[in-house]
Amino acid sequence: MNKPWWLAGFIIIGVLLGVGILFLVTRPPRGEPVDLLPPPSPAPVVVYVSGEVNKAGLYTLQVGSRVNDAIQAAGGFTSNANTIALNLAEILEDGERITVPGMPSILETASRGGEINIGGDWVDINNASLEELEELPGIGPVTAQKIIDYREVNGPFKKIEDILEVPGIGQATFMKIRDLITVGTPP
Repeated sequence: MNKPWWLAGFIIIGVLLGVGILFLVTRPPRGEPVDLLPPPSPAPVVVYVSGEVNKAGLYTLQVGSRVNDAIQAAGGFTSNANTIALNLAEILEDGERITVPGMPSILETASRGGEINIGGDWVDINNASLEELEELPGIGPVTAQKIIDYREVNGPFKKIEDILEVPGIGQATFMKIRDLITVGTPP
């Protein structure tokens, strides 16, 4: 006779444990829910496009856009644009200025002894103003002022490669401007 009481006790304890577990599992969670926010989207890139484009101005583009995207946003090249003077695949940086040069006229080419400057007008780095130096690709106001300061302290540049001595101008920048600069008379 003792067996049925023990069996009944185990069944009651099992049922109570089952009800307790069911209560713990089904009750609403305690505390405040955590809202997960999406990762912040990167700020857009704003660039200024000028020169031989159909609609010069400020343009807002997505991060990772290229020079070609900025040119297209500005209505594309004009018929006088020197399309090979720019690296259209270069990735844009916020605040960048893109100047599309025009093709040199026949008179400009003849006055330079037949030498064609792919980038348009030559910039004499020994006499150029701050504004003229800023027109060069990759040269902003700070670097332009460094060029002026360097030539005031060290005298005129003897050859265009001497511009590599200016702090802030490396090989990549020199490659962008080497066909656009001269020291005195154009080559």
